[in-house]
Amino acid sequence: MRDSATYGFSYNKAEQKMSSWNPWHGCRKFSSGCLHCYVYRMDAKFGRDPSHVSLTAAYLLPLEICKGGKSKGAYKLQPDGGCVYTCFTSDFFLEDADPFRAEAWKAIRLRRDLHFYIPTKRIHRFFDCVPPDWGTGYENVTISCTTENQAMADKRLPLFVSLPIKHREIIVEPMLESMDISPYLTGISHVTAGGESGDEARVCNLQWFMDLQRQCNAAHVPFRFKQTGSKFINEKGRRVNVARRDQQRLAERYRLSFS
Repeated sequence: MRDSATYGFSYNKAEQKMSSWNPWHGCRKFSSGCLHCYVYRMDAKFGRDPSHVSLTAAYLLPLEICKGGKSKGAYKLQPDGGCVYTCFTSDFFLEDADPFRAEAWKAIRLRRDLHFYIPTKRIHRFFDCVPPDWGTGYENVTISCTTENQAMADKRLPLFVSLPIKHREIIVEPMLESMDISPYLTGISHVTAGGESGDEARVCNLQWFMDLQRQCNAAHVPFRFKQTGSKFINEKGRRVNVARRDQQRLAERYRLSFS
């Protein structure tokens, strides 16, 4: 069953435009980082069940062809120097998506001109979810392991860095406590970190991001402080509430990101 609703997210990462592809929608909460999941918040506004996983109208978007105009016969999704952020409203390795994933991999394999960025909390399912011809990894795929606290970092990242992946990144979001990921930075091409958004967001601290930036700097791994989150302890030790529209801009002001 296909679900026509999808969210058209994109954002700038390292000054690269990232388009989005959500082949399916819906997810199941998996760890403490999922407690205030934005997909659950957004679906609640429309009376949708966010735990129901279904195909979207964009299921095979990378293979769709323009039917008219100057672009007739060309792919709708074109390379633009950036990445295709994949499965933003679910998890690509989600168990419920097992029946859908093979066709998605086929689209990825056929569109070697695109680079697909796939974040997941379910890195333990890696070998159950990659295609038979994966080998040492697809050149046009980056897999990013997401983690939110030290316990999840120590559980997921040792496995992550051992897997056959050509391009790998770490996302620390929402960052829920001070973390040491320095043992897991070998072979990592980028780390992104951010606080939690929403009215029920948990507090995050500027000092945590500064510590994380120092770890990445020491390992020569590019780092991005993506957003402060809604409840933020600043450089003066004061807790401040930050509107959603200001969270990325405020993070940029601290100049912690580097490449």
